[in-house]
Amino acid sequence: MANSPLVSTGWLASNMLNKELVLLDVSFDKVIGLEPLTYKTPKHIPNSHKLDLENTLCDNTRAGVHNFPRPDQVSAIAQKLGITSESTIVLYDNQGIYSAPRGWWIFKSMGFEKVFVVDGGLPKWLEEGRPVVSEYLSATGKTEVYGQAQENRVCDSDFVLANLDNPALKVIDARSAERFAGSVAEPRPGVRSGHIPGAVSLPFARVLHNRRYKSEDALKAIFAELEVESSEQLVFSCGSGVTACILILAAEIAGLRNQCLYDGSWAEWGASDSLPIATST
Repeated sequence: MANSPLVSTGWLASNMLNKELVLLDVSFDKVIGLEPLTYKTPKHIPNSHKLDLENTLCDNTRAGVHNFPRPDQVSAIAQKLGITSESTIVLYDNQGIYSAPRGWWIFKSMGFEKVFVVDGGLPKWLEEGRPVVSEYLSATGKTEVYGQAQENRVCDSDFVLANLDNPALKVIDARSAERFAGSVAEPRPGVRSGHIPGAVSLPFARVLHNRRYKSEDALKAIFAELEVESSEQLVFSCGSGVTACILILAAEIAGLRNQCLYDGSWAEWGASDSLPIATST
């Protein structure tokens, strides 16, 4: 495991009975940007809890799509899951790598340090013939752990707008090249096509291979192609703040440490006529 934000399926199998391990299935019902894997019957890794990032761990008091949760929401869920300051939080999803990085970034952004993603998730687990179950564990914990929002982990459109000309900040867009260029319509009604002026395109599929992350060296090469400097603040955007987290975790693997999620992402930026857009020709 070392300093990597990833754990292997083998590591998980060997540590399944560790009393400090809290295993969370954070799979999404709706998958955008890759061919979704479907399952005829429920299949979960044993000893896992279900954590609904789409509806429960989301601030639905604000307008928007997949709003980043508030600290009190994270605290309440962490307490119910029995998470303590000693817990190792491990997340996976049923697409391999899709929504698990979103859950990872939520916990990291709320001050939880020992948080990891299962590389390859459920598909890799099944490929290896490991056991599955059809039911989740019940969440009945009553701990006193609290999430505290960490500075510069999440930003809004005002921050991005104010820094469009800041040479020390780079916006990286995880959507497809066609959506970035504005050559195809956005999947959400009322959202313009294009990208944030000055942003660079890095479709999230580029950092993955066979639904797992590419190697550290390969990821370093990808960010080097974008001329990313370690001193730059990197703001990651996508359609609604989910797949951008795939890139945030990829940047972490590549040794970059100054990552920030633009919470509203293109669902917000593209829907606001007051915000500038650019297209590629």
